[in-house]
Amino acid sequence: MNPESTKMFSVDEKDILQEIMNIAFGNATADLAEVIDIYVQLSVPEIQILYIKELSDFLKSALKNAATTSIIEQKFQGEFKGSGLLVFPEKAGRCLVSILDNNKSNSSENTSTAALEKGALLEVGNILIGACVGKITELLNTFATYSPPQILQEKFNEDTLLAEFYDPLQTAIVMKTVFTFKQEDVDGLLLLLTNQESIGWLKKALNKFIESYE
Repeated sequence: MNPESTKMFSVDEKDILQEIMNIAFGNATADLAEVIDIYVQLSVPEIQILYIKELSDFLKSALKNAATTSIIEQKFQGEFKGSGLLVFPEKAGRCLVSILDNNKSNSSENTSTAALEKGALLEVGNILIGACVGKITELLNTFATYSPPQILQEKFNEDTLLAEFYDPLQTAIVMKTVFTFKQEDVDGLLLLLTNQESIGWLKKALNKFIESYE
């Protein structure tokens, strides 16, 4: 990890960001359960600040060297702007389809497995990213608008796709968590990629949040 990336936030700012993320993840859990009737337990997120160029090695380690992952991307705009990325190992799509299709034996007769997996990932990604970013912006007294989510496929034995789409010095706020769907544990990562302008706004907003409780 680049030492410079760890200096973007003070200790107090990182602590408040951690608390806000904890609240945001709780909000995401509730939204997912309400919309698609799935109870998902999210472990307390572990926050790290990285540059895009550092992500490939981080993802390899965090996802236990999975050969292929599914990456759901959703862009958000506003004072806090960037992209939300939900990163799952390839098996997550099958896991989600199995849960979503539970007790609906006829629902997949005319739909390919690939299409079902894509639909499940997009639905879950849209809810989780939207709920997390929405709660963060709400708590920091602003709002965000969203573009439709899309799926990126990533093979770690090739040049990283993330480097093609983003500036290598762009900032990534990485929130590592474990998604527990019913009896199935799926390692997943939620990343918020943003630019220096938004990092500057976020630092000011976090300090205002701190001051409001002093």
